[in-house]
Amino acid sequence: HGAGLDPAWMGLTMAVGPCVSALTGIPAGRLTDRFGCGPMTIAGLLAMLAGCLLLSLAPLNLGVAGYVAPLIILTLGYAQFQAANNTAVMSDVLADRRGVVAGLLNLSRNVGLIAGASALGAVFAHVSGDLSTATPADVGSGMQATFGVALALIGVGLFLALRARFRVTPVLTR
Repeated sequence: HGAGLDPAWMGLTMAVGPCVSALTGIPAGRLTDRFGCGPMTIAGLLAMLAGCLLLSLAPLNLGVAGYVAPLIILTLGYAQFQAANNTAVMSDVLADRRGVVAGLLNLSRNVGLIAGASALGAVFAHVSGDLSTATPADVGSGMQATFGVALALIGVGLFLALRARFRVTPVLTR
């Protein structure tokens, strides 16, 4: 509605993210193996931050390209973050605990996806208003607000990742 596309074209446009994710999983894993979990986690978060920043600031008059290009950046970052994060979680797990830890990792990811989609959907609905009467500008405002909130949350995640990575242990003096 906000981009002025009919439902079929919008569905194809929205399919770009899952397609990019499916195509980049293996390369993201190889990058993680090559450069390590810490740097690739941060790289993934930075790409997600960039994608959300572009989506939160993109004017509606950019059309489909203004939506798809940042979505590709966001999805590339997500794939890289997931590969690095999963590797970091599973790397120190004992062999007899891998199944349980993998199950908990998948559970936490799915709960996060469901909770995040619900919360961000509520932000979109609140800002856009009633979609049966919303104008394209209302839908665009809803999208920008939604990705603005996602941007803030990713920023918090990046801050925590950087803090953990560069934490300096204080030296105790006598």
